[in-house]
Amino acid sequence: MRNLQQAKTLYDEFNDLDDILKDDIEYKTIMMNYIYGDIYQHGNLSQQLRELILIVVNTTNHTLTVLSRHVKAAIKMNVPPIQIKEVIYQCTPYIGFGKVEEALEVVNKVMKEFHIPLPLESQHTVNEETRFQAGFTIQCTAFGKEHIQSGHAMAPEELKHIQNYLSEHCFGDFYTRNGLDLKIRELMTFVMLATLGGCENQLRGHVGANITVGNSRELLIETITQCQPYIGFPRTLNALNIINEVTKK
Repeated sequence: MRNLQQAKTLYDEFNDLDDILKDDIEYKTIMMNYIYGDIYQHGNLSQQLRELILIVVNTTNHTLTVLSRHVKAAIKMNVPPIQIKEVIYQCTPYIGFGKVEEALEVVNKVMKEFHIPLPLESQHTVNEETRFQAGFTIQCTAFGKEHIQSGHAMAPEELKHIQNYLSEHCFGDFYTRNGLDLKIRELMTFVMLATLGGCENQLRGHVGANITVGNSRELLIETITQCQPYIGFPRTLNALNIINEVTKK
C-alpha cells in the first residue's frame, strides 16, 4: 500500500502549486499519487539525483513548464547550480541547440528568482588544440579504444567529418567539462536517449558505456523507473528490454 500522505508531503515540498490543472483535479490527484506515492518512494536514488534525471527528461521532451518546476525543486534540495546547468548543456549533442537554448532561458529565469549570480563559473577544460584528443580519450574510456579507432578508420571519406565531430564536439566540448563526473554524464545520456525514443542502437551503446564506467544495471533500472511518468510505458519498456539485452538478463 503506497503512502499517500507522504506523496502529498513530497508534492507540497517540491512544487510551486500552480493553476495549470485547476480544472482537472481528479487527473492531478492521480498523477500526484502515482509520481510521489509510487515512483518517488521506489528504490534508493537520492532526491538530488532524481531531480537531475527529471531536469534532463523535461529538457529532452521540451516540456518547459514542468522543467521549471523541477529546477526549482532541485535548487530547494541544494543541487549545485553548476550541476543543473551541466546536465542541460550535456543534452546539446543529443537533442540539438534549439531545445537546449529554450531550456536555458527557463533555467536562468528560475536561478535569478533564487538570486543565484549568473553567469556561473566556467567549467571549460579544452581548447582548439586539445578538444579532439580529449574527446577521443573519453570515447575510448567508455566504448573501448579499438571500437572508436575502427569507427574513425572505417568511415567512408564523405562521413569522416561526422566521426571527427563526435570526438571533438559531443565528447570534446561537453564530456570534458567539469561539474559532473563521467558516470553522471553517461547516466544522463542514457536518460536522453531513452526519452527520445527511436534511438535503440545508440541506447544499446550507451547502456554498455554506463556499465563500463561503473553504473550498475540496478541504477539504470531505477533511473528509467524515475523517468516512466514523463516518457510513457512504450519507451520505458523499450529501454528495459535493451538493459536486459546488454546485461544478458
